[in-house]
Amino acid sequence: MNSVSAHYETLLARVYLWMAGGFEVAVRNGASDLDGVSKNIGFAIDLGAGFGMHAIPLARAGHEVLAIDSSLYLLEQLRSSAAGLPIETVAADLTRFKDHLPSQRQADLILCMGDTLTHLDSIDAVASLASDIASTLAAGGRFVATFRDYTKLPEGPARFIPVRSDATRIHTCFLEAADDKVVVHDIVHELTGAGWSMQVSSYPKLRLEPEQMCRIFTKAGLRASIGPGPRGQLRLIADKS
Repeated sequence: MNSVSAHYETLLARVYLWMAGGFEVAVRNGASDLDGVSKNIGFAIDLGAGFGMHAIPLARAGHEVLAIDSSLYLLEQLRSSAAGLPIETVAADLTRFKDHLPSQRQADLILCMGDTLTHLDSIDAVASLASDIASTLAAGGRFVATFRDYTKLPEGPARFIPVRSDATRIHTCFLEAADDKVVVHDIVHELTGAGWSMQVSSYPKLRLEPEQMCRIFTKAGLRASIGPGPRGQLRLIADKS
């Protein structure tokens, strides 16, 4: 089983934009995810920004954006798509985002979208990140995250999840329970000149409980709530009074 960063480097990063339906579809969905979420135009931080699914709509809406991701491949895709937009990209672990803030800069909006919170090592790491987010948000600022509820996993054949397929590529996930984590096996078949090839890589995700997430961000000093989110995820909104 790989670490999260190794899994992205060896397999997932190169197919991630394709998984999301291509650039135009992904950015349109990203803008829809943020509809009604952003309270004020100002300085935004996108934790786990990837290829810019949310950072680009934020910048187009007028935000100055700090986009942080550990994948150099995905950040290069972001930079090539964001020419002329007020986006600064940083290759770093998202839990160290405060190391890359302009001096004393507070954020009006912080995002952590697309199941990225489940990539953290432990619940303690989530709590530490929540504390850093609370101290970084300006008064009236907002944190928004989406994540999947893995507290009850599918069983039997339902553990095999089709992600996307076309004439030359098929991506399937297989989920396997492992105590407080779920092991995600990504299986990608690709058609080449020599026929079909298969690549498999696995990585762990945290099994985050919705009520526990509310408690963590409330304890950090934010007013937190959880409701339905996009594409089968939950959405956490945490405001700083």
